[in-house]
Amino acid sequence: MEVTPTDVQRTGEGMQIKWSDDRTCLYPYRYLRLQCACASCIEEMTGRKLLNVATVPEDIIVVDFITVGKYALQFLWSDGHETGIYPYRMLLSLAENDEAVECS
Repeated sequence: MEVTPTDVQRTGEGMQIKWSDDRTCLYPYRYLRLQCACASCIEEMTGRKLLNVATVPEDIIVVDFITVGKYALQFLWSDGHETGIYPYRMLLSLAENDEAVECS
């Protein structure tokens, strides 16, 4: 059974996602912005990071978000960036493999 979000909320610290396996994970805003894999942030052919980390404000937040099909979220950032799509699999992998994401 595929794990999917059952609730997505903006909080003071980051995006809080409740997953269908009953985990709730908090993804800090700046951390999440730095994970963007769009063509502006990652070189498509080589996978080399193009995003200059220093240009991402420390106080960046998600202004709004939309669900993309049944597989991803797209975040609209306070720095104007809005082209990144975050597949559920990627978000779950971050939760399982990176201590920056807090789950309970």
